[in-house]
Amino acid sequence: MKLREDIRNIAIIAHVDHGKTTLVDHMLRQTGTFRANQEVVKRVMDSNELEREKGITILAKNTAVFYKRGITNSVNIGITKINIVDTPGHSDFAGEVERTLKMVEGVLLLVDAAEGPLPGTKFVLKKSLDLNLQPIVVINKIDRKDARPHEVLDEVFELFLSLGAHDHQLDFPIIYCVAKLGLAKNELEDEAVNLDPLFEAIVNQIPPPPGDNESPFQMLVTTIDYNDYLGRLGIGRIDRGTIRLGSPMKIIHRDGLIEDARVTKIYTFEGLKRVEIADASAGDIIAIAGMEDVDIGETIADAADPAPLSFVAIEEPTLSMNFVVNNSPFAGQEGKYVTTRHLSERLTRELRSNVSLRVELTDNPDTFKVSGRGELHLAILIETMRREGCEFQVSAPEVIYKRIADVLSEPMEHVIIDVPDEFVGTVIENLGSRRGVMKNMLQSQGNTRLEFVVPARGLLGFRSEFMTETKGTGILHHNFHGYEPYRGDVATRHKGAIVQLEDGNSTAYAMWKLQERITFFIEPGIRVYKGMIVGESARDEDVIVNVCKTKQLSNMRASGADEAIRLEPPRLHTLEQAIEWITNDEYLEVTPKSLRLRKKYLDHNERLRMSRRKNEDLEVD
Repeated sequence: MKLREDIRNIAIIAHVDHGKTTLVDHMLRQTGTFRANQEVVKRVMDSNELEREKGITILAKNTAVFYKRGITNSVNIGITKINIVDTPGHSDFAGEVERTLKMVEGVLLLVDAAEGPLPGTKFVLKKSLDLNLQPIVVINKIDRKDARPHEVLDEVFELFLSLGAHDHQLDFPIIYCVAKLGLAKNELEDEAVNLDPLFEAIVNQIPPPPGDNESPFQMLVTTIDYNDYLGRLGIGRIDRGTIRLGSPMKIIHRDGLIEDARVTKIYTFEGLKRVEIADASAGDIIAIAGMEDVDIGETIADAADPAPLSFVAIEEPTLSMNFVVNNSPFAGQEGKYVTTRHLSERLTRELRSNVSLRVELTDNPDTFKVSGRGELHLAILIETMRREGCEFQVSAPEVIYKRIADVLSEPMEHVIIDVPDEFVGTVIENLGSRRGVMKNMLQSQGNTRLEFVVPARGLLGFRSEFMTETKGTGILHHNFHGYEPYRGDVATRHKGAIVQLEDGNSTAYAMWKLQERITFFIEPGIRVYKGMIVGESARDEDVIVNVCKTKQLSNMRASGADEAIRLEPPRLHTLEQAIEWITNDEYLEVTPKSLRLRKKYLDHNERLRMSRRKNEDLEVD
């Protein structure tokens, strides 16, 4: 088989915040992608606004660098093009990782020299080993005070063994790295100057892609992009053959339907730019315009020989939420897209690029059941839609159950927690009440690492409690573990909601009278409506209050001076915190300007009637 010796295709995989995007920054700098005096932002590959805000990679992205290998024995070895795919580290976006691994022949596995392999590391590594990709292990952040590179390397090797790696994969090269300084070395004792040891390992250890230019063209689309002038762009690695401008092509859809298309533009990747080219051949990663209806997982093939390529199986969703057209008293006042049609069109458009997402119709035409890989996966979609001007409501997340061998099963999460020793008992007790099972416990230098397998529904609302219990010092990582038999009921929120009695504006006077028994979610002067949740009760039942009450004024002089009104700062929820907080009888109202918590049934009598009906149905069952 012919090989493209001038190309290497790699993906960078790791747990979230282990330094993937930072490493790509320095790979771009040291290969001359940027001018010497060019100002470049940090984490240049995180181009999405939400990615910059949250400090995580959400979408997989392509770039390419050219590595000049220099001269050996008076022979110029030449230039190697290294196509790099920067992938998300959070398990909720694993669908991005699964499909982009089809474009590459090898992976850089980044592991933090202090934290070691975490749940996200295990998940993405398993996918790459299953595809028989060649790994290079990069132990990053070796300059940390608590770095333990030798122990971490042993843990990585054990992880490879537990995942059933082949012999050639177990013989992986090791690079020690400080990504934020752009330094790499082969041995800890070596002196680091730049990233050349990493580039040499990529060129020498990662196999070149197949280069069969003579066969009919074939390419699997693994990413979709959009251009205002060219429309949809299909991105992927050419499996075989050559493509030229104006060539007639066939699109083989996932349902087997074959459609005619013609190539209008071909782009290759150079640094952060897309460069237009006239032709490309096997092994290249390119973007093609002219395929308006192409989707992820579909094949673009020569019109004379339209044969499909197999697409990697994407894991099924584990969590679902209902997206509902906003019907609150404030509906349509802040959003641009508010109708059923708008909501349906936006969710349908999301399905074309978000392969891990599922959208189903329900009995109610205004309600759509949206399923994803986790809370963060769905929260990012909600935040994106909100910033686009959409206005809607979402229900509390629910896990997706399955029947396996006629046994009701539920999704489990593999949880790793790092906490100071003093909080260990509290965390174990909390996870125990949520049906968690401890798998391991390690102590070192005043900190303890706990490993649990917990039902996914047991983690709903856990993060905020965890941060409070550990006073912000705990670190929580979790990843999908698999389906296991149902473990029984899990206690949900232990505190009730404070529900507003009538429409109006909240007043400092009313809130001051109530604040001893209530944690408020709103500030004075905010418009509220009947059935809106304005705070959290100290008890486990809901309480109805009126935060719009004002001081009665009369023509009688007060016997004493007015007391000074001092209010405690309210607890203002972020989107993720609000999604965690609500339960089955509540909605989160999402608009471009506001996040409001509310009851599904705004009228108190209707809530009581629905609650009685639900209890009667349970008794009948």
